[in-house]
Amino acid sequence: MTGTRNILVVAHALRDETVSAARRVAEALHDGGARPVLAAPDRLELGDALAHLPGGIATLGVDVSVEELELAIVLGGDGTILRAAELVRGGTAPVLGINMGHVGFLAEIERDDMDDAVRRAILGDYAVEQRMALSVRVEDTEHRTIFDTWALNEATVEKASRERMLEVVVEIDGRPLSTFGCDGMVVSTPTGSTAYNFSAGGPVIWPTVEAIAVVPLSAHALFAKPLVVGPEASVAIEVLERTAGVGILWCDGRRWHDLPPGARVIVRRADEPVRLARLHPAAFTDRLVRKFRLPVEGWRGPATDGPRERAAT
Repeated sequence: MTGTRNILVVAHALRDETVSAARRVAEALHDGGARPVLAAPDRLELGDALAHLPGGIATLGVDVSVEELELAIVLGGDGTILRAAELVRGGTAPVLGINMGHVGFLAEIERDDMDDAVRRAILGDYAVEQRMALSVRVEDTEHRTIFDTWALNEATVEKASRERMLEVVVEIDGRPLSTFGCDGMVVSTPTGSTAYNFSAGGPVIWPTVEAIAVVPLSAHALFAKPLVVGPEASVAIEVLERTAGVGILWCDGRRWHDLPPGARVIVRRADEPVRLARLHPAAFTDRLVRKFRLPVEGWRGPATDGPRERAAT
């Protein structure tokens, strides 16, 4: 590490309000003695907006390595946060998400609290929470690795053609579980349990529970229910050779690879977690209620010696 404090700024630069927010964040970092850093694609889109900074901006991978990053501040929704997690992979920098989108489940705070969040980031006034990630490997019929990647939210095996289904074998810890036709399979972390897994009918898993969810998509089978397995389990999905056409593997909706008949996708816990910066300790239940706007009117709460808290409406 150098003596310079390097903080990555990642923004969804297609929106004017996000560009304006990126300018404010970069100015605050500069004034606080830190150096703003941009990934090369972001520099092309945001360079003009930040060109006035006296010290300029650094480029990730050119001026600053991922190992030299102290923190990543993200302005956007969950997709932008996932992109930031990809950018800092291989380093130790945590990701601080400022929600500029809609749900923004991975974000720590909303846009109205941005200035205070950046002030605290400069002071180092945040906690780091480690989230389990997935290691994802694809093998061909000769058991040769043809693709190797990772995922924070989920790895999904999907059919590539709308009119055809996939025929798969699901394997847990080296033993076959079931064979069926389906539109696909979702293998999710607890972090991703509120994303694609949730939409597919899978369970919401508290972040403190280390587990892997396995959820079939529109399966043609009597026994094809969501499963929750241990964090050290190995989940494999084989695309049967009799499958007509090809499938496709998606990881976090960002990294993909075609799956020919006979391909084998192996998903395990990754050795390296993803680090999220947290400013406010909060119960995960409260985050669910707030992000999904769940109805809690009428809650009385547990009996206590003092006044009972009332749920916010």
